This record gives sequence, structure tokens and C-alpha cells, in this order.
Amino acid sequence: MKARVGSRCGLIARIGCTLALLCTTPLQAATSVLIWPIDPVLEADQKAGALWLENRGTAPANLQVRVFAWRQGDYDDQYQAQREIIGSPPVANIAPGQKQLIRLTRTGASPVGQEQAYRIIIDEIPPALPDAAAADKPQAAIRFQMRYSVPLFVYGQGLWGKPDASGQRDSSGVGKPALTWRQVSVQGRPYVEIRNTGPVHARLTDVVLQQGGQHQPLVDGLLGYVLPGASMRWPVPQAMNAASVLKGRVNGQEPAQTLSQGQ
Repeated sequence: MKARVGSRCGLIARIGCTLALLCTTPLQAATSVLIWPIDPVLEADQKAGALWLENRGTAPANLQVRVFAWRQGDYDDQYQAQREIIGSPPVANIAPGQKQLIRLTRTGASPVGQEQAYRIIIDEIPPALPDAAAADKPQAAIRFQMRYSVPLFVYGQGLWGKPDASGQRDSSGVGKPALTWRQVSVQGRPYVEIRNTGPVHARLTDVVLQQGGQHQPLVDGLLGYVLPGASMRWPVPQAMNAASVLKGRVNGQEPAQTLSQGQ
């Protein structure tokens, strides 16, 4: 699957859009970068994987690629420097209409039967501004510095991330998240807390609260991730009770799954 990421906030495979406000007009837009796949994995028998970057814009794209360890604690995402997965090349200059392969290589064996989570952070490096003193008049501009984020999951022997269509892997080794939810109050506001006790992550989309004959989406599209052994919290539109039902798609699977209510 390919995901196109442009200069607007809220698009796929991007976690940040930092505006460096230099003046008011005109608008200097960032390049348009296509990234695929948007859900890369390194299975237990793979030493390396590939991430492709394509410049769909009209100007060269200068990109810095870094890979961080991804953990969850205190109901928040945490990123740490690591040396287990190397992204190469770490800097890419891509001409308009051209593609660049980023090779994702593991430097050692992953823990047996475990999933490890990483985030591939791709920062666009804006071109240098022209020297205003050498110009006939000041160059007013707004510059966008784009940040793209792609999740990467890496598996140790005995655990698989995805079913194998070729049938060479034992389907019983495909990991599945185990999710429960409960309502909590944070500063007087109702939140849903979702815990994952399974061996692999859960990507939650189209999550809906069913209560009293009403169906209320928590958000449109992606709610977020819950990594193995972690708990995450999201606000809900109203207080929930024992009769409330929480349903959503887990890791893109159809149909929507009813999540079990915990204590």
C-alpha cells in the first residue's frame, strides 16, 4: 500500500507539521512525498526490509531518516535512540519524480517470541533561504518543515506479524492482540483506557461507542496504537456504564471487533 503525504497536516504517515513562520506571504509549500509501505514489518526470518520514498513535488526533496525505539508508558508514546535497526541511507536527496530506497537492517537477533516496535521518523530539510541582502527586496515566506512517521514492527523467532499467503509459515505463530477496556476519569472527564495483554500491537480504527441505542465514534479513522503490555487512554463523548459496548477494527481486520470490558 502507498500513502501520499503532502504539505497539509492530518494526512497518513505523518505525526508532525512544524511551521517556521518567517513572514506572511507568499506561501512556500513543502515537497509532496509518497511513502510505502505504510506498515512495514521485519518477520523473524528477514534480516532487512525496504521503505520507499518518492518525490511527487516539483522541487528536490532533502530528507533525513532516523529509526527510534517505540515504547508506551504513562499512557503516552515514548521514543528512544537505538542501534538495533539501521535505516540506510540516513540522508536522501530525491529529485522530482524520482524514488529512493531506504534499507531497514537489523544489527542482531530479536528476542525469541517477541514483537519490538520502532518509529521511522523522516524529516524534510528545507532549502536555504536566499540572502535577503543580495535581493532587490525582502523575500517574505512561510516555510513548512514536514515530519513523517511510519511504524515498524520487528519479530523474533516463533512469532509472526502477518499471515503468510505462501503457507511456508505456521499460521499458529501469527500474533494477535488481547484487548480489554474500562472507563476512567481524568480531571473530571471520562476516558476509555484500553489495555493490550497480547504479544503484538493493536492498531485501532473506526472505534465506536454503543450506548442506549446510539452509536458515537470516538474519532474518525485511526484512534491509535496499543503496544504489547501497554495501556493507552482516549477521551469519550460521555460517561459509560456496564451496558456500554466498544467496537472497532483491530489491525485493519473486518468485521469490527467487540472489545471486552475489564475491571
